[in-house]
Amino acid sequence: MASLATLTGEQADHFVEQGYVVVPGCLDPDLARRWTDLAYRRLGYDAEDPATWSEEIVWMDRHSTAPVKEISPRGWGALCDVVGGEQRIDPHVYEIESRHFTTINAFEWSDSFIVNFRRGADRPWLAPGPDVPGWHKDGSYFRHFLDSREQALLIVLLWSDVAPRGGGTFIAPDSVGVVARYLAERPEGADPGAFGNLIGECREFMELTGPPGTLAIMHPFMLHASSNNHSGRPRFMSNPPMVLREPFTLQRADASEYSLLERATLHALGVPRCDFRPSVPRKSYWKQLRS
Repeated sequence: MASLATLTGEQADHFVEQGYVVVPGCLDPDLARRWTDLAYRRLGYDAEDPATWSEEIVWMDRHSTAPVKEISPRGWGALCDVVGGEQRIDPHVYEIESRHFTTINAFEWSDSFIVNFRRGADRPWLAPGPDVPGWHKDGSYFRHFLDSREQALLIVLLWSDVAPRGGGTFIAPDSVGVVARYLAERPEGADPGAFGNLIGECREFMELTGPPGTLAIMHPFMLHASSNNHSGRPRFMSNPPMVLREPFTLQRADASEYSLLERATLHALGVPRCDFRPSVPRKSYWKQLRS
């Protein structure tokens, strides 16, 4: 394994074995306040008056953008550690057809926030578990294979404080192995909506919480779901993209060249290497804009 720029050896092992790592302190608090304050103005809401929050949950378009390595050198270093270095990240900008965002740029973060003001506050609290609705795997814009590059990581970045029962994303850590085995058995790939029912095979569930600047870096096979917000405080998060130049390589001649992401995939499969080859052409539903 290549040397680590930001993650500790313990954090690297946790990602490989558990499919995720949580890295604190990845945003300047002043930047987080400025961008979230601007979000209220963009929505026409008063941050101090819940009566003005007309929507329970809002998916915002991007307004402000900045290079990740400038506004979050710690976050960028951790992401590069997981994927095997900046040189493995696709520098191109893509446009996709999506309800929530239209641009993919792995080198930038933006204020395309998902703001949970009070979703489900009028309903009983549901703890993380298989009965929570909406479990899914991200990536609506491509056909999924074991080695797909288009959704290389599931990233959750908190821009506000998220307490327990405060709308934090639910994740199922053992779903990484479930999804990995499912895709390893399907060289023909799978449609984006094929994964939600796999939650019935999972036994581990947790809620992502933390202060502003908390960065959760997860394997792309991590099943996750939205949760209700019973805290009375809006939850601001973003879900930045990460695209690789090439598909995962799961049988490298030199094992030290495996990225943490590739090692985690092999760990989930319980094998030292995997000769995976798609049996049909790859299919991505996006358009390259620029490099």
